Amino acid sequence: MEQVMGKYRDIIFMPRPVSQRHRPMSQLNRAAQFAPFAALTGYEEAVKEEGRRTESRLELDEDRQNRLNCIIMRLSECDERPFLSVTYFCPDKNKSGGEYVTLSGNFRRIEEESMELIFVDGRRVPVLDIYDIEGEVG
Repeated sequence: MEQVMGKYRDIIFMPRPVSQRHRPMSQLNRAAQFAPFAALTGYEEAVKEEGRRTESRLELDEDRQNRLNCIIMRLSECDERPFLSVTYFCPDKNKSGGEYVTLSGNFRRIEEESMELIFVDGRRVPVLDIYDIEGEVG
């Protein structure tokens, strides 16, 4: 050790050099230099998206289709605001398939142009995506 100290004795106790041109870097920026490096930006999100499951749209049998048509006809003639639970298929925006969602609330009207059930709170359900309707329909 003494031999190494002797070899570098002239520079060991010298002050640290300070740049005349550049201001010293902040502690936060110095620490950021040693932060983990993500070589593949977005890779984890892509893997997570690929692993996410979606459901296929179910085909309605004739009995269910007739039952829904009757309920929708009664709703179109309804003057009241019955409480309904509507299960419908919501297509996924990123991949094929989607999920079945149940929306509950007071029914307001059926908009014939867009073929949507409209609820009192403004939420809309496309009639063609409906799988089931439950509630008190006159």
